[in-house]
Amino acid sequence: MSDEHFLKQTLPFAECRYSKNSGRQYKPHMHKTFSIGAIDQGEVIYQVEEQRARLKQGSLALINPETIHSCNPANFCQRSYYMLFLDVEWCLQLQQSVWQLETFSPANTILLEDHSVYQQFVNTMDSLLDDGDLLEKEQILVDIAGKIFLQACKPATLQSEPSSQVEQLKQELSMNLDGDTSMRQLALKLQANPFTLLRQFKAATGITPHVYRMNCRIEFARKLLQKGDDLSQVALACGFFDQSHFHRHFKAITTVTPKEYQVNFIQ
Repeated sequence: MSDEHFLKQTLPFAECRYSKNSGRQYKPHMHKTFSIGAIDQGEVIYQVEEQRARLKQGSLALINPETIHSCNPANFCQRSYYMLFLDVEWCLQLQQSVWQLETFSPANTILLEDHSVYQQFVNTMDSLLDDGDLLEKEQILVDIAGKIFLQACKPATLQSEPSSQVEQLKQELSMNLDGDTSMRQLALKLQANPFTLLRQFKAATGITPHVYRMNCRIEFARKLLQKGDDLSQVALACGFFDQSHFHRHFKAITTVTPKEYQVNFIQ
């Protein structure tokens, strides 16, 4: 029986889909988005305009916007697959963080055969389709999309580095720890390209904004725990979904549970 899953947490520039054990046949069609597909099980005949290929595990299908295509199971067998649909303006902004461009640079191949990129894409899709931190989802999506563009798009003039706003971003990431945020929101506040800002931050600190913010949350949690605050209230105040989420991340960074940490400060 076919089983369909779609993105649970809203990202306005992305739509994700996982179809399991599907034997459905597609007519030739097009999307306004830049689309990326991957086979999890089975094999399909993949056609983009006049080009034809077999798509199976280990490769990615790349479909440029407004391009007629179809992707149907070989020998009418069932297949399981992932599809990612990305807003073209979002893609352009990501490309502009690397190259000097005015319009979206399309992929110059319909098939990207790189097993490590394929596996990263599958891991990214699994993360996007699951619950989780919005900033983390956005960053892993940026990582895989950027890697695909660098391999599949025509070279362009490299973008010059603007002045760094890393310290300002650090300040923003350290504030309002009980709420969710995204690179788009942060960059808008700092009047910067979010992808350029992300790249600068990683180059300067060696970690992503998500990891930095998570560490800020844990530092704040330690202060609240030292004061004897209730564990469930500490979890909410630090932006964790629930106590198990809090417990997992706190222990990953401190090697002890929040309760084990707190008892050392309670007389």
